[in-house]
Amino acid sequence: MLSNERFNAYRIMWVFVLYDLPTSTIKERKAASSFRKTLLKDGFTMFQFSIYLRHCPSRENAEVHKKRVKQMLPKYGRVGVFVVTDKQFGNMEIFYAKKEIDIPQPSQQLQLF
Repeated sequence: MLSNERFNAYRIMWVFVLYDLPTSTIKERKAASSFRKTLLKDGFTMFQFSIYLRHCPSRENAEVHKKRVKQMLPKYGRVGVFVVTDKQFGNMEIFYAKKEIDIPQPSQQLQLF
């Protein structure tokens, strides 16, 4: 693999996890909290409430994290997972109270072979 292919905006992926989990009972709140904490341990960061995302260097790596999310699904509620390229993510416009803000740049990750 050529080095310019490694950092291609169409090869780098972002995994989004969107969820709506019940929190009526103590047991449901505990399950929702556990799901959120597991996402954080797997390297996801909060984008908005109930929307978490993770930067992945390749489609293969994104698939690994999608599988992990599927393994940790709570018993009740809805969870959606989708993957977009870095190029698509870069086209997103983010607004905060009518003001446009800069999209945070992904952190540089080292890969050891």
